[in-house]
Amino acid sequence: MRFLPDRGDPTVAVIGFGYVGSCVAATLAERGFGVIGIDTDPRLVEELGRRECRFSEHGLAERLFSGLDSGRLRVTTETAEAGAADVVLITVGTPVRDDGSLADEQLRGAALELSGHLRPGQLVVLKSTVPPGTTRDLLAPLLETGGLVAGEDFGLAFTPERLAEGTALRELSTFPIVVGGLTPDCAASAGELWRRALGVDILPMETLEAAELVKLADNWWIDLNIAMANELAKLCALYGADVLDVISAANTIPKGAGNVNILLPGVGVGGSCLTKDPWMVWRTADEHGVRIRTAAVGREVNAGMPEYTAELIIDELIGLGKDPAASTVAVLGLAFKNDTGDLRATPVRGVVEALAAAGVTVRLHDPLVDREAAAALFGTEPEASLDDAVRGADCVAVLALHRDFLGIDFASLPVAEPCLLLDGRAHYPKETIAELRAAGYVYRGIGRGGTPVAGRPARRLSLVRPEEPFYLEAG
Repeated sequence: MRFLPDRGDPTVAVIGFGYVGSCVAATLAERGFGVIGIDTDPRLVEELGRRECRFSEHGLAERLFSGLDSGRLRVTTETAEAGAADVVLITVGTPVRDDGSLADEQLRGAALELSGHLRPGQLVVLKSTVPPGTTRDLLAPLLETGGLVAGEDFGLAFTPERLAEGTALRELSTFPIVVGGLTPDCAASAGELWRRALGVDILPMETLEAAELVKLADNWWIDLNIAMANELAKLCALYGADVLDVISAANTIPKGAGNVNILLPGVGVGGSCLTKDPWMVWRTADEHGVRIRTAAVGREVNAGMPEYTAELIIDELIGLGKDPAASTVAVLGLAFKNDTGDLRATPVRGVVEALAAAGVTVRLHDPLVDREAAAALFGTEPEASLDDAVRGADCVAVLALHRDFLGIDFASLPVAEPCLLLDGRAHYPKETIAELRAAGYVYRGIGRGGTPVAGRPARRLSLVRPEEPFYLEAG
């Protein structure tokens, strides 16, 4: 059975108007589709009505407001309005609990509410990241409580979102879309939807579970790769080697369909996906008696990087003859990645907490984050200006390199002398490092330089050893 109208563009309801839902809805509206955005947060709906956008994604606000002004997009808190759409996309949050299991309250709530408004012929597509088996074993039965049968009366498919903040709108129109369906007709209808809507390649999977696993495999690989880069950085630091040089050379070896591709180290991993998806992998396997070790180890390594970064700062301050408890560190960039204001699971919080625990005075500055949200998360309000943040600082820690920070004239900043420049995620080139040193800064990056091991006493490395027990619980 076909689950798309034969003629014209289908109308689409998007349930869950967070970051992913708003990006998808704005793109579909821009391409001429009629879109209904649905969210349980009345404040979000009110903000959009005032033409305010809480998400810092380049071009998103303009697309949303254009869709609203044209009438192609409207937003509401009423799930019942999904009954008027041809296609219903579910993009609600799917966090995990401390034990790695899916916190499915949002998904259950959306499905049960939607079940009473489904009509024959509609296509329901889940895009939220979930453990394999969720679409078939959880979502389908919940949707069927309204009396219709999935795969017969309405279509059901899973197409994972695989977007990165900061580049999501471009990726929506270029990345291939993975599609799995409850039945072949469900999969074919979902594939046709995305082909017509976005003009991208479709990667059909044989089952719903295969499609669900694709997103988990992506983020499992990314998190584990970054963990390797972080431990490589610790090893390079022992010998005064620049980890970026080592990675660049290592990545020249052909392997498989491409080259070795070690990613870059940094202050840690954050956001709503990489910090939880590996735990979905671990938990799902554990429930079936399979012990997955790499997902847990990658999480352990990356979760330890904020403390490692704070220790680097404290060690360097001591090396400069400064008492950490009498020192000030200016943290530039609070978000979990460059060029976004997203504070979800930001590793910067762990750095700030570790520094504060050592008695360090910490000042914060980030032009992209919501100031109230940052104050609530960090316990102190960010400084409004760069100069106020760095005035008299013994260390400037660049923990997210936003575009706003690219033009900083470090030589003119009112910092203390000497001042440490801690590069947590900027990955400054050597030319810039030379300029910083010429301006009087002591530069230290993660895995970039430092005193070789032969010239200093041995110090903990905190690499995960095979004989150590692996995590039994997420968190």
